[in-house]
Amino acid sequence: MSRISTVAGAVAVALALVTGTAVAASAAPIDQAPGTAEAKVDPVDWKPCNPDPTKPDPGGYDCAVYPVPLDYDNPDGEKVGIAMMRHRASDPSKRIGSLFMNPGGPGGSGYLWATTTRFGDEVRSKFDLVGFDPRGVARSNPLKCFKTQEDADAVNNRMVGVPVTKAEIADTLDADQDYTDACSKNAGPLIEHMSTINVVRDLDRMRRAVGDSQLTFAGFSYGTLIGATYANMYPNKVRAIIVDGNVDPNLRLHNGLEYDRQRAGGFELALDEFLKRCQTAGAPRCAFGEGDTRAKFDELRDHLRTSPVTLPSGKKVTLSSFTSEVASALYSQAKLAPLAKSLQASYQAMNPAPAALVAPKAAAADADADLLSVEVPRALREAPADSEYAGDDSYMGVNCQDKPYPSNDKVFANVAKTWEQEAPTFGRYQAFDAPACASWPAPARDAERFKGPWNKKTSNTVMVIGNLYDPATQYKFAQRMQQELGNAVLVSVDSIEHCAVGRSKPLNALVTRYLVDGTAPQPGQLLKPDLEIFPAV
Repeated sequence: MSRISTVAGAVAVALALVTGTAVAASAAPIDQAPGTAEAKVDPVDWKPCNPDPTKPDPGGYDCAVYPVPLDYDNPDGEKVGIAMMRHRASDPSKRIGSLFMNPGGPGGSGYLWATTTRFGDEVRSKFDLVGFDPRGVARSNPLKCFKTQEDADAVNNRMVGVPVTKAEIADTLDADQDYTDACSKNAGPLIEHMSTINVVRDLDRMRRAVGDSQLTFAGFSYGTLIGATYANMYPNKVRAIIVDGNVDPNLRLHNGLEYDRQRAGGFELALDEFLKRCQTAGAPRCAFGEGDTRAKFDELRDHLRTSPVTLPSGKKVTLSSFTSEVASALYSQAKLAPLAKSLQASYQAMNPAPAALVAPKAAAADADADLLSVEVPRALREAPADSEYAGDDSYMGVNCQDKPYPSNDKVFANVAKTWEQEAPTFGRYQAFDAPACASWPAPARDAERFKGPWNKKTSNTVMVIGNLYDPATQYKFAQRMQQELGNAVLVSVDSIEHCAVGRSKPLNALVTRYLVDGTAPQPGQLLKPDLEIFPAV
């Protein structure tokens, strides 16, 4: 999600909010006038398919490409194909309907989510699980700013994830300008129609196309914005909506810069909790747990601001690779113990002990530090292996249309100085997530966006899920989501991780009853994850 990790960064100096000319979209269903029958659409033309052609066909899967209008102001004009996959309900006699899913990003491919095991057996037996790539993503008419991978690398390789020096900042901003120039030249008309409101319109068409009278949906991370927008555009069509790992819809759609500043704060909160729990577990349960974990981490990070760390393997840990990998690891509880090993190995490489004192075990552990030498990609990527350009540019395509930013890219360098005072690890990293939006060919200030209201009374309660230490969408975003929606309940999980469904048996029991029976969970519940971060050795 986000530069995968920021995947995907208030300053008063920042800069006043971008004042835009975009008009909030009507909260009424796009294809249905009040008091009239729902407009019919063509059904999905499903064909049997194998989700992994390299393996025997498991059966039970179908695929389709469903056409939707490129521009909903011209519904009979050019179409965009939405790639869909479904896993048919394993007990057709008890089938309830379709469960649509979006994994986030924006730019995350949801196509193979039809194969997910995040939901329990009862859900999979009673629902068709439907994954799809939103418009502009992966298999669904991917938004492409480059013709070849060579062209893309020539621009992207000049960007520094966490630029510190004047030269790094200037090179990164120049590359961002070249990136948006390429988008303007190569992306085509789709770039004008990537905002979330269009994804939601597509989703409602798909809902009707599979024959469901109301929507059942699970959205993760950015997918929570899809869910919240649907709930307010089509409040009477909500059967069950789960939003897990929540954005703050109102803030995101009105002030991209402030939203990113608060995102940086969420990563800092998650990191701080990780270091505290590592300290409490101590070594060897947490490999980084000997001594003062906070002081060690800060020493390592601050060293990297001026000098890389060379590992025994010869690879180098830079500030950018370090920051992006730490951010990425915080997304998944399963990555936290390996992160601790990587941090300790890097710390030892920065402070090498005399050779005579290095135990064989300590030397072997240095290999773990290689994880911190690889910079996480700027955005989620998935494309056929034989593509001339292996990526798509949907991450920026959606964010720059949804989130209003200043049109002067120098703003991002200015706020980086302020943000890193309050978010020393992730402030500068997050500040340089979106300079391309300053010169994006179809920016939010000119785009059609749904900006609220967010408090429509839905026909059924929306289930909001938040981890206490979610790095990418901090817990207070989940609290705000519940407060902003007109009919929602919040369930919390005491976990350092991004999103929670499938990670807690008590939570999944609530999810199953909500999806199957429509029973909304009782508010105020705080649940535990299934796994310990640092299990006893």
